[in-house]
Amino acid sequence: MRRHLVLLTAWTVLWFLIVEPSGGVSWHYLRQGQQLLFDGGPGGGLSLYAHHPELQIGPVSLLVARLFAPFPDHLGRLLAEVTMSALGLVMLVLVGRTAAWDQRGTGTNHRRLQQRILVAGLAFIPMWVEVSVRFGHLDDVLALFFTTLAVHALARGRPLAVGVFLALAVDSKPWALGFLPLALALPRRLWARTLLCCVALIAAAWLPFYLGNLSTMAAAKFTIPNQPASALRWLGVSDPATPWWDRPAQFAFGMLLGAIAVRRGRWAAVVLLGADVRILLDPSVYTYYTASVLLGTLLWDAVGQRRLVPWWSWIAFVSLYGGTLLIPSASARGFVRLAFVVVSSAYVLLWPVRRTDRRRAHRAGGGVPGPRNPRSPVAPGDSAR
Repeated sequence: MRRHLVLLTAWTVLWFLIVEPSGGVSWHYLRQGQQLLFDGGPGGGLSLYAHHPELQIGPVSLLVARLFAPFPDHLGRLLAEVTMSALGLVMLVLVGRTAAWDQRGTGTNHRRLQQRILVAGLAFIPMWVEVSVRFGHLDDVLALFFTTLAVHALARGRPLAVGVFLALAVDSKPWALGFLPLALALPRRLWARTLLCCVALIAAAWLPFYLGNLSTMAAAKFTIPNQPASALRWLGVSDPATPWWDRPAQFAFGMLLGAIAVRRGRWAAVVLLGADVRILLDPSVYTYYTASVLLGTLLWDAVGQRRLVPWWSWIAFVSLYGGTLLIPSASARGFVRLAFVVVSSAYVLLWPVRRTDRRRAHRAGGGVPGPRNPRSPVAPGDSAR
């Protein structure tokens, strides 16, 4: 074990022990969903989403939740929380390896990279425990985990794996559609094969429900209250619940920004931009949403730039999570959310970049090249080490 991983493991255990006594707030949705899907009965089976549109949980997540069904309720929830917490540590390892692989041939100082992962991980872990333990959102956890695997496969130049993992992310939680532009970071000749694989696996997971009960289409219209602290309020949207255009706009705008990022050689920003769009346009303000933003800032801090201090991870943690705890005014919290989205998105898309010599030659057994655009965002005057 590397020293930084030992420290991050201890940090995770500490947060787990703090949060677990009040954890599993939403675990009952996973338990109910997997029972309805696999045990059948009225409103279950392939009619699940038609009769229970509130279960905005992908079938892959329900399949994984089924693994914990044989245990008593409390023990099953506890085992799920431990498993989800451990996945957060696996993701930190994967991001570190992704950064090392992506920056090979550039003289990267790996000790400094480990330090960046440590400092960024200290901000990431509390939010990961929020989604995995406090709320027990296995669907969000799996969507982010599979997205991390897709990013790692992308850096390694494995197009089919990229397509498979992106599809599994969407099959775990539909909002992961915003991360699909990651596939565009592959060489253009590989786009069709990767995206075809991805679309086929998404269809295989979701089409049976739509064909089994045509009323499943209505599940996409499920609404939640438009909270006073949402960024939507600052955009002038005062509807009491989710506007009809909101979900399609989230997917379209997220994918558009992600495609622009890839076009500008900043594929490491795709996850952050997709998460930004989610908190910008979502009418709710649950703290577990911030976990996706922290994964995005972690990837940007580790892969997208090489500053020693991962500022964006801590800016996100302090403004989005700290603001929730410390700012009493709902309207002010909404403004902070809006400001973070605007500033962080503008930074990762517009900050000056320069080319670096990555020497992306094939290595023995290396397969296809990684991301097609070799530009790497760095601040003016930053050292390459």
